[in-house]
This record gives sequence, structure tokens and C-alpha cells, in this order.
Amino acid sequence: MDQKIISLAAEKTADRLQEFLQSLKDNDLANLLQNQAVKGKAAGALLRAIFKGSPCSEEAGALRRLKIYICGIHLVESGDLQKEVASEIIGLLMLEAHNFPGPLLVELAREFVGAIEEGSLTNGKSLELLPIILTALVANKENLAYGKGVLSGEECKKQLINTLCSGRWDRQYVIQLTSMFKDVPLTAEEVEFVMEKVLRMFSKLNLQEIPPLVYQLLVLSSKGSRRRALEGIITFFSELDKQHNEEQSGDELLDLVTVPSGELRHVEGTVILHIVFAIKLDCELGRELLKHLKAGQDFSNNICPFSIALLLSVTRIQRYEEQVFDLLKASVVKSFKDLQLLQGSKFLQNLVTQRSCVSTMILEVVKNSVHSWDHVTQGLVEFGFILMDSYGPKKILDGKTIETSSSLSKIPNQHACKLGANILLETFKIHEMIRQEILEQVLNRVVTRASSPISHYLDLLSSIIMYAPLVLQSCSSKVTETFDYLSFLPLQTVQGLLKAVQPLLKVSMSVRDSLILVLRKAMFASQLDARKSAVAGFLLLLKNFKVLGSLSSSQCSQSIGVSQGFYDVLRRNSQLANSIMQTLLSQLKQFYEPEPDVLPPLKLEACILTEGDRISLQEPLDYLLCCVQHCLVWYKSRVMPLQQEEEEEEGFYQDLEDMLESVTSRMIKSELEDFELDKSADFSQNSGVGIKNNICASLVMGICEVLIEYNFSISNFSKNKFEEVLSLFMCYKKLSDILNEKAGKGKAKTANKMDSFLSMKFVSDLLTALFRDSTQSHEESLSVLRSSNEFMRYAVSVALQKVQQLKETGHVSGPDGQNPEKIFQNLCDITRVLLWRYTSIPTSVEDLGKKEKGKSISLLCLEGLQKIFSAVQQFYQPKIHHFLRALDVTDNEGEEAEGSVSHRAAFQIRQFQRCLLNLLSQEEDFDSKEALLLVTVLSNLSRLLEPSSPQFVQMLSWTLKICKENSWEDASFCKGLMNLLFSLHVLYKSPVTLLRDLSQDIHGHLGDIDQDIEVEKTNHFAMVNLRTAAPTVCLLVLSQAEKVLEEVDWLITKLKGQVSQEILSEEASSQATLPNHPVEKAIIMQLGTLLTFFHELVQTALPSGSCVDILLKDLCKMYTILTALVRYYLQVCQSSGGILKNMEKLVKLSGSHLTPLCYSFISYIQNKSQSLTCTGEKKGKAPAVATAMARVLRETKPIPNLIFAIEQYEKFLIHLSKKSKVNLMQHMKLSTSRDFKIKGNILDVVLREDEDDNEGTASEHEGQNKEPAKKKRKKEMKCLS
Repeated sequence: MDQKIISLAAEKTADRLQEFLQSLKDNDLANLLQNQAVKGKAAGALLRAIFKGSPCSEEAGALRRLKIYICGIHLVESGDLQKEVASEIIGLLMLEAHNFPGPLLVELAREFVGAIEEGSLTNGKSLELLPIILTALVANKENLAYGKGVLSGEECKKQLINTLCSGRWDRQYVIQLTSMFKDVPLTAEEVEFVMEKVLRMFSKLNLQEIPPLVYQLLVLSSKGSRRRALEGIITFFSELDKQHNEEQSGDELLDLVTVPSGELRHVEGTVILHIVFAIKLDCELGRELLKHLKAGQDFSNNICPFSIALLLSVTRIQRYEEQVFDLLKASVVKSFKDLQLLQGSKFLQNLVTQRSCVSTMILEVVKNSVHSWDHVTQGLVEFGFILMDSYGPKKILDGKTIETSSSLSKIPNQHACKLGANILLETFKIHEMIRQEILEQVLNRVVTRASSPISHYLDLLSSIIMYAPLVLQSCSSKVTETFDYLSFLPLQTVQGLLKAVQPLLKVSMSVRDSLILVLRKAMFASQLDARKSAVAGFLLLLKNFKVLGSLSSSQCSQSIGVSQGFYDVLRRNSQLANSIMQTLLSQLKQFYEPEPDVLPPLKLEACILTEGDRISLQEPLDYLLCCVQHCLVWYKSRVMPLQQEEEEEEGFYQDLEDMLESVTSRMIKSELEDFELDKSADFSQNSGVGIKNNICASLVMGICEVLIEYNFSISNFSKNKFEEVLSLFMCYKKLSDILNEKAGKGKAKTANKMDSFLSMKFVSDLLTALFRDSTQSHEESLSVLRSSNEFMRYAVSVALQKVQQLKETGHVSGPDGQNPEKIFQNLCDITRVLLWRYTSIPTSVEDLGKKEKGKSISLLCLEGLQKIFSAVQQFYQPKIHHFLRALDVTDNEGEEAEGSVSHRAAFQIRQFQRCLLNLLSQEEDFDSKEALLLVTVLSNLSRLLEPSSPQFVQMLSWTLKICKENSWEDASFCKGLMNLLFSLHVLYKSPVTLLRDLSQDIHGHLGDIDQDIEVEKTNHFAMVNLRTAAPTVCLLVLSQAEKVLEEVDWLITKLKGQVSQEILSEEASSQATLPNHPVEKAIIMQLGTLLTFFHELVQTALPSGSCVDILLKDLCKMYTILTALVRYYLQVCQSSGGILKNMEKLVKLSGSHLTPLCYSFISYIQNKSQSLTCTGEKKGKAPAVATAMARVLRETKPIPNLIFAIEQYEKFLIHLSKKSKVNLMQHMKLSTSRDFKIKGNILDVVLREDEDDNEGTASEHEGQNKEPAKKKRKKEMKCLS
């Protein structure tokens, strides 16, 4: 039969073929085709013949054609055919599709849709035909019956696609179906249908099936809906990551090796590669990705580890590199700023849930990149350096740098820089391939940016080397190359660099050798800095390596660094003890007078170098002596007990001890005249003699301090020794007084500039002995020192100096000054003593009978405590608990776990509260300086309280009570206390009601702008009085109002973003504003209360100056934020939301209570300005007029901005009224005071004045027409407002 059909088809006409086919049953024909196809015999020829004999012009032929077409589809789908046969049949079916009439095309398409929905496809091969059928349907111009109606081909296609996307898809055909749609002509709406369906299918597929599906989806996105495709992919992986993290156990090591985690990361990596590849081919896709991620930085799951990894991969495409890094930078800083804003406001914390920080996500990307994400790694490294370069410490005016080492630094930029360093360190740990590049880039920056602060790069370098010194041996050539630049780098950089590479020196001999070579060269360089660097390098080597043999003393005096470093070397490398001690002895002998009767005992002249007119210090004898005494005391306590047999070794020790003894006794005997430094000496900095005397004086004072410490430490509480200590101090004191007296007016006092030579450990021991030692046997000897108030004050002031040094530089001078642990221990001891001294002997009780100059000891103690509390929070945040425990004298070991930081801090707070109350109860002797210090201490300690703890609430209510009940007329104390109140209040709840009460008090004390109105005094806060109301309290409340406005603005921006996200995704738009109601209400309440606050202030007769200026600017901000809220509601109305009743009330309040008063206030300022200018003119002095005019200009400058802000507000209210069908403008009175207006009555007065002025001139007519006409116009202008 098949042969007959084929032979009939070969004839010229198809009549006989048609007749024959007509005579056969359709089933027989289908079976024939099936048998032939399965056997692989000429199925194509048979199919062609059947189609030839089944013309669409006849109904029977068309139906036969349809049956056979469907049979062909089933055959292909069955999987029983050979590949070639199936392909041939598919090809024939494709060619024949366009010949079908419209209704049959619909039938065919429905057949496909039904098969897909039922899941009856076997291999999906036939799906290649559906795009052809749908394309043919679109091309068909006739109207077709579809369902109950008649539709065009285009509409039929739309219905079919709609049905297809609404139905069920078998998971195994999702990829083929998606691929199929790329060949179907689709409208934008249809693309969206398909896109949504495919995205819904993501969650039903296996993980391994996602990358090919994403690929097909991206190809499809070239037809439209690119943004939706990207959003769907990003959201899917974001949710997947979240689930994965929740399922994971807390074990990080397992996380890196378990299969599901690795599989997920590999899939994500492949998907990212597909997207990047698609972006390279389609620029629009890249633009949409950036738009989408920029729009949703605040909300949804847009910024997540997956999208960050994707962005970092996109940086490899040059045209997007800069944009992507800018977007990431902005996201990081914004994230830190938001965090800072949230942490500082209880009001915001109650409304907004804290999302995970972008920095955490980026570090998660670094962790995930271990799974072959090479395409992400390069971007990570670049981004890490971009953050460090952009947000590292910057220089400030006096040359000091803003350090980033502080653990408490809350500045977002510093956090961003730290994040950059963490990215690089973690990437270094994970990726071996990129280590060399990271190290090179860090070292390049250390060398090339020596003039700007590079502490953050040195910290990173230190962390890298510390992590893997052995790994770095392979990159050691880069390190040795850097050593060549040592002599050109600043000393600080050299010290940091050498400290960082120290672990590498221990494992690599070649690196160590090349460093020694470089240092030797530098030792003989002509530049002083290079020689200092060499000294620093050698000291580091000596500290860390066992160098045997003696030390050459030829260049020991080159710098102070040697003297300061020897003590550290000695303790770290005791094998060098003898060499060091002998070197110090021979050095000291050069300046020591051996004759016991010669005064002074040291040759100061030999320390000073005179070259023509230039006089400088050549040998820092005080530093040398300081080093000698520290080394000697250490040697005596550590080395000597082990050397009892080797008597000969102790010769130099005895010599040094004898020399120091002799120097002490002779320094005490020496008068200032012996040093040629009495009161008559010249200490001016302009003459050579003056400079030389200043150098000598500082040497003598330094030597006295060194000897004070030495004699105290070897005294064993001997009375004689303490008398010597006091005598040495008197010598120091005399010189210090002379220098202070001689210091020129306006210049800093020389004595205060000098760093004290006392070590921090000694200061701690000395203070403990002076104030806390109650041992009976020590009583008599200590009374010698205790008898001198001056000495005790000196001891406390040195402690203050040390703490100040710690705050400024992060370390202190002297032994162990770089050791954080030892400094912390000393700080605890010093604080304990100062705290006891201040609370036991308050300033009021302290004996001031002698009325000595300077601060009392108690006040110095308080100042010290304030500095210490601040420094501990800055540098020792993690150790706060240990610090507070150390202060609690009654504490038992067993109670460690019991007392929280809040408990312990509250205990200390109560002590200082009592002190402040005692101080406030003294009517006559109120010391505002002490009160302010106490408030600062309380502020520092209150930061340690947990805002949710009862102790915090107690602190807040106590501060509130003090502000309400005390009326001291001291501006600085009032400012300190108010600042404390606000800083506590914002962490408890919003301070708006507080601001309203304070504004009423200010209004009551300063009076109204209308002098006829008498304002009722509210007196909520006694702290607000005539002296403090303005500018102190006024400026404070305005700055707090600004912060509240900033918070509200932040919330409105957040809401706007959410609304635009909801408008974009239609699913959410039906319930657009429901979740935002609590936030909206809170915003309206805040603005309502602030409105009443401004309502009071704009009626207040504020003095000219900053108060008026800032009030006008804040009013401008208030209106700008009201406008932002109105614009938000315009957006909400657009997405079928409505306006809250509270919003209507707020608008009404602004129209009745604020806008009219703003215009009155503007008139008040302008009238005041005019009277100021007129006063200046009447005085007739040019400078007075100029000053008055300048002030007028400054105060009236913000007025146009305010008027513009009010008008913008009203403009958008009109729009909102139309949109919401609520008349919001009924309470707005359009003021005329901003229009051009001539005030007639004032004009008459001015004209009369003018006539009086002009009486007595030659001709009245002439006088009116010429000069006076100008005057008249000027004065007229003054009357316009």
C-alpha cells in the first residue's frame, strides 16, 4: 500500500492519489505511517505523499491532513523512531504547518497545550513544532471561533499562551518549553506571562537543572521583561541561601566540605557566569541589573550575597566596572550609616527591623568564593582595595592623622575601611592564586603613599604575614624588594613595616639577611631619618633573635631610639644583658664628672652641639640616664640572682649603681646657678643663649624625673631616700616654674609640652603609695612625700599626661608603653587610686588654706578619671567588664559572673551622682568646671549601661530630675547636662515631647515677638532660665530637632522605596499600604509634636545671631520633610491606597499653627534688621554700618529658602487634594507678606522726616528733585517687606 501511495504521488496530478486516500480509513493510513516510520523505511516519502493527496481546500483532505499531522507528532514523541527518521518527520511537519487553515491551526495548538497540561509528552521533541504553529496562527488573517467567541489569530495565540502558562508543566520539560518560547512571536505582556510561569517553576526543579533554565530564560529576556527575569533569579537564590543557612549546623568547617553546600555554590557560580555572558551580548540587561539593584538597596532581597557576587563578576566587563564599584561602595556606606542611625534611636528601633548588614553579606561572598568562583575573586580584591583607598584615615590640619585603630569608632567610613581589610585578608586565606597580587598591592601602597597615613595597610600586612609566614616565603622577593626603600620612608612607616614582617624574618633567613644589609647601609646614610630607621630595625632584630657577642657603641648616640629600645631588647633577649650594660656604662662615662665634689655631676655642655648660629641637642642625656636606670633595676631583679658565682661580671653593675647614687646626691646639692639656669637666665627662643638654656633646662628636668623614679624604686620605703626624692622634685619644680614664668604670653608652656620621663608603672605605684598605702611601717617615710601638696599634685598631673598621650596616640612613652595589656593593668590601678582619692576627699573638703596656684588635687583626680573612662572605652571596649571589676574594691572572686557591666557601671555612676548633688547643694562655692567634669564622667559611664536595663531608666530619670529642679545660671554646665539628658533619652524613646516642653520654657523666659503679649511661664525645666535659654538651650533643642527630622526623613525615604517596589510587582499592589500604617502614624506623630515645638519658637523673641539663623534653616527642613510626606501620599494614592485621618490633622495643624506664624517671624526679623541698620546709620560710623549690614545679610539669607519650601509644600498639597478627593487646602491661608507691598503709614512718616532734614537748603524744589529723591527711595525700600 505504501508503495502505491508513493507511486500515485509521483504522477503529475493528485486526483488519483486523493481518490485512493479517500478510500482508505484514517486509522489504516495512520497505522501504515507508523509501521513504515518504526521500520525506518521511506517514512518521509510516504508522509509527503499523504500531505500531497490531502489538500486543505477540501474538508475531508484537511481533516485527513490534521489526523496524519497529529499522528506524526505522536510518532516523534513516542521515542520509537530512529533519530534521522524523527528529524525528517519533524522537518516535513514544520514545512506543512503554514498550509493549514486557521481553525485547524487552533486545533493543533490546543492538542499541544492539552498534551503539556496532561503531562503526556514523552521526550518533548515535538515541542519544536509549537512555535511554527503559533507563528502560522498569527499570520492567519481570518477570524476564528475560539471558545464561545470569535477571535483573530493574534488573540487566539494570546489565549493559548495564557492557558499554557496557567496550566501545569511537567518538570522535565520546563527547559524545553522555555527554549521553545524564544521562537514564538510574543508581545511584551505575553513575555511577562511566560517569564512569571518559568520563574514559578524554579522552586520545583532540581538544583542542577537551574543553570540551563536560567540560560534559556536570559535568551528569552531579549524579547522583554529583562528586569523581571533578573529580579526573579536573584530572589530565588537569595531565598535558597537563607534556607541553606538555616539548615546548616553552626560548624563552619563542615560548611566548606558538605556536598549540598558545594553543589549550591557551584550552581550559583554557573548561573552568574551565564548572566555575565548574557550582559556582554545585551547591554540593556546590564543596565536593568544596575537599575534594579540601585532601586532596591533598602528593601526586598535585592542586595544579597548572590547579587553581590553577580555584581563583582560584572566588574570584569569594562563598561560597567566603575558603575558597579560605585554602587557597591554606596551600599556599604549606606548600610553602615543606617546601622548607626538605628543604634542611636529607640524610636527607629521600634519601627524598623534591622536587616543583615551589607558587610556581612560581602564576607559571606568571600567565604562562598572557595567553590571555584574565580570570576568573583578578582572583583573582591579590587573592591577591598577601593574601600581601603577611599575610606582610610585622612590627614587633618595639624599633620596628625585620624587613626582607625579605635575599636569603638562608629564612623561609617572607618567601618568601610575595616571591611576592605577584612575582605582582602579573608580572600588571601582562601585563594592561593591571588596571594602574590594582594601582597604586592599592599606593599606598593606602603611604599608609594608614605606621605599619607598608611596605618590601615600596615595592619593588613601584619595580619597577612601573621596568618601564614611560611606560605609567604614564596613571595619573599617582593618583601626584600620593599626593604630597598626603607631609608626613604618615614620612621613611623619603617617601624610599622618591620613590626609587620617580623614573623617572616623568623622563618626566612634570606629575608633576614637582606634586611641586615639594607640596615647597615642606612646606618651610615647622610639623612637622620634613614639612620633612625636603621636603629629601629636593629633594635627589632636584637629583640627577636639571639645575637651573641658584644655590641658596638660607635653609633649608639645617634638617636633617642637606641636609649628607648635597649630596655625592651634587654628583657626580650637576656643573653645580651652584659653587652648592653657595658655599652650604657661606657656611654654614660663620657658625660659623668668622676670627681665627687664637682657640681653639677653631669657635663651638660657636652650634650649640646653648636654649629655657627645653630644650636641643637646632640646627646639626649636624659633618655640615656632613663635607659640606664630601667636596665639597672631590671638587671638587679632578674639577672643578678642567677649570677651569684660569677663575681667578676658584676663590676659594671656596681659602677652604674655608684654613679647614679653620686649623681643623685650631687644633683640635690646643686643650685640652679650651677647649671647657669637661675631666674636671671635668658630663656627666649630668639637668641642662641636662650635656646641653649631651654635645652639645658629640659635635660635637667628630665634627669630629675629619672632620678626620682630610680630612688623611689630602690628606696624600700626608706625615709632618707624619700627625702632625696622630694629634694629632686624641688629642683624639678623650680626649673618648671621659671620656664612657665618666662614662657611668652600666648605661647604654650614649655614645661607642659615635655613628655614626663616617669614610666606608667611607676606613676601607678607612686599614686598607690601616696594615697592608698596604710602599712604602719611605711607611715613615717611616706609622710615625707605626703607633706608636699605640690609633689602629690605633680604625681597626679603626670598620670593625666600619660592618659592624654594614650588617647592621642594609642600608646604611652616609656617601658611597656606599646604593650596594651600592661597599659590596661596600670590604668586599672591608677583609676582605683584616683577614684578613692576623689570620692574620699572632695574638693570642698580639701585643704585650700594656702590657696596654692593651679587646680586642687581632687579636681585633677576627677579630670584624670574623665580621661581614663573615655580612653578605656576607646581602646579597651572588650575589657570593660574587667576594668569595672578592678575598680570595685569590695569585689570577691566568686562574684565575677553575677555583676553585669550595667550593674557595675551603675555602682560607679551612683558615686559620681552623689558628688554632683553635693556640689549643687553648695550655694556659694559652686565650681562649674568640676560640675562639668562630673557630667562628662557620668556621660562616659552611662554609655556602658544597657538601654533596656533598669539602671539605664534610673539614670535617665535622675538626669531629668536634676534638669527640672536645678537652676544654675551656668551655660557650659547647662549644655553638658542637657546633652547628657538627650543622649540618654533618644535610647529610651523619642525626645519630641521633651523638645516641646523646653520650647515652651524658652518662649516663657525670652518673651514674645509681639511685645504686647505677655507669655505665661511654664517652668518645666528649672535649668532653662534667662541666662541659659538662648543661645545655649535654644541651639541644643534645635540640633535635637534636626536629628528627629533626619530620622523622619529616613523613614519617609524607606516608605517611598517600598511603595515603588510594590507598584513594580503587581502581586503586592493590592495590599500596598497596609504594612506601613504603624510607620506612617509614627511619622505623623513625630511631625505633629515637632510642629508644636516650632510653633513655640517662631513666636519667641530670640536674640539676633545663630539661634535665628538655625531656626530658619530648621523650619525650611521641616517644610521640606512635610513636602516629602505629601509626595509619599501622592505615590500611595496612585497605587490605590488612601490618606490617614492623622495626616489630614497634621496638614490642618501646619496651616493654622505654623505657616502664618512663620510669616510673622520673618516680618519680625526684617523689622529687627531694619532697626539694626538704622542704628548703624544714625551712629554714622562706617564700621558699625558694615557690621550691621553683614549681620542683616546673614540672618535674612535663609528667608527666601523658607518661603520657597512653604510654597512647595502648598503646591504638592494642591496635587494631593485633587488625587485623594480630600480638600487639604481649606486650612491654608495664602499670606500676603511675601508679596511686594508699600506700607502707607510708614511711608508718610519717612517722607515727613525727609522734609525736616531738607529744611534750610537753598531751594526746596531743587532739593526734592535731586539728592533727596535718592534718599527718599532708599528709605522707601526699607519700608517694603
